[in-house]
Amino acid sequence: MSAAGTSEVVLASAGYDHTVRFWEALSGACVRTIQHNDSQVNKLAVSPDKRYLAVAGNPHVRLYDVQTTNPNPIASFDGHVGNVTAVGFQSAGRWIVTAGDDGTIKIWDLR
Repeated sequence: MSAAGTSEVVLASAGYDHTVRFWEALSGACVRTIQHNDSQVNKLAVSPDKRYLAVAGNPHVRLYDVQTTNPNPIASFDGHVGNVTAVGFQSAGRWIVTAGDDGTIKIWDLR
């Protein structure tokens, strides 16, 4: 996330309070929140182009566009049974890889 003409660094955090927070790194100010009402948040992953945030919970993964103010996920990945404990993007950003307490690894095509 960055405004025109700036190169701010924004960090994301989340946890058991069902809230994803975006922090401006230099000031420490919370600049945006997203309510993740499905469950606690187990893992976060930022896409290689820094446009998307994957939020892993129980049992879903939701994809948010961090370059907008839209608080709703733009995609949902369902298929795990129980907690999703790992999430990551393929280096070109075409796939998300997830793993869960159900003992499965899944590859999700973003195209």
